[in-house]
Amino acid sequence: MATTLEVKKTAPAPAATDAWRSFRTEMDKLMDRFAGGFGLPSLRRMFDVPPMFGFEGAVTMPTPAIDVTEDAACYKVTAELPGMDEKDIEVALTDEMLTIKGEKKLETEEKDKEYYLSERSYGMFRRSFALPDGIDRNKVAAAFAKGVLTVTLPKSEVAKVEPTKIEVKAAA
Repeated sequence: MATTLEVKKTAPAPAATDAWRSFRTEMDKLMDRFAGGFGLPSLRRMFDVPPMFGFEGAVTMPTPAIDVTEDAACYKVTAELPGMDEKDIEVALTDEMLTIKGEKKLETEEKDKEYYLSERSYGMFRRSFALPDGIDRNKVAAAFAKGVLTVTLPKSEVAKVEPTKIEVKAAA
């Protein structure tokens, strides 16, 4: 059974963050053009880390595996988050970005006549993705089931229109 998560819609980021995103977007485009020339896969968002001035803690956990798919009706972002609960996950939507972040806390304690064991581990992650044009922001939804988070980003009616193919003719 899937649990529905709230998707927070936040105000636009401050100008300094906008400048960072603009710079980052241009660098991503440059790297994509470079990698494409050698037949390599896209490098976009390979190092998807927020700027250091937005860093929230000293401990991080490995970045979860994330898949992004598209069909005629929507985009889907699927994240594998084993061992986490929906209360540990936050999904936020700003003008240009979808951000998924989470925090995992694990505490174990064992007592026996001969020993006492207490372990604690904490970790957090944050992934951000640039949103494509044509998303129906009012219908974005997130669901969590069996350790998998699925964020559905429905396309607006304008984005669902099939592109018109233009025939390429040889020049005379």
